[in-house]
Amino acid sequence: MASPFRPALQLLCQYAEFHRDRRNIATHFVGVPMIMFGSLVLLSRPAFELGGLALSPAWLVLALVIAWTLSRGALALGVATSALWLVLAALAHAVPGGAWWAWGLGAFVLGWVIQFVGHYYEGRKPAFVDDLVGLFVAPMFVLLELLALAGFFKGLMAEVERQAGPTLLRDLAHPATR
Repeated sequence: MASPFRPALQLLCQYAEFHRDRRNIATHFVGVPMIMFGSLVLLSRPAFELGGLALSPAWLVLALVIAWTLSRGALALGVATSALWLVLAALAHAVPGGAWWAWGLGAFVLGWVIQFVGHYYEGRKPAFVDDLVGLFVAPMFVLLELLALAGFFKGLMAEVERQAGPTLLRDLAHPATR
């Protein structure tokens, strides 16, 4: 496994190489946030108080993830990704106590099912199989793809596509070997 402390561009390009089929990217728009949300719900219990603050394992893990995200050298994308994590964490902590396990596990598993459907279209295994850092790059990648559609991060998106290649629709009737 390569270092998790590579620059954002390098991480995004490596991740993008496993995500060139547009159908796979589309499934990631749904699957990745579901996995993020499900993980945060599952980590939202038990809650405990520390110095007057209500904390949970989710907030502690999130502090590390956000610090890592912001330190990859793409500050604006890091801030946007961190904001997404924080919104999902707030929603995760709002899940009622009696339903947290079902919501967390349900979102997590359904998100992965959607991801694996996308990788069927891609014809490749998920990026995290070779590099676990892909699990943390996925939210940045999905947000970059989404914001690029809205006209943001054009330079960064162009460089990712230059290095990883253009997106495509893989011919499932005559799949090419990768």
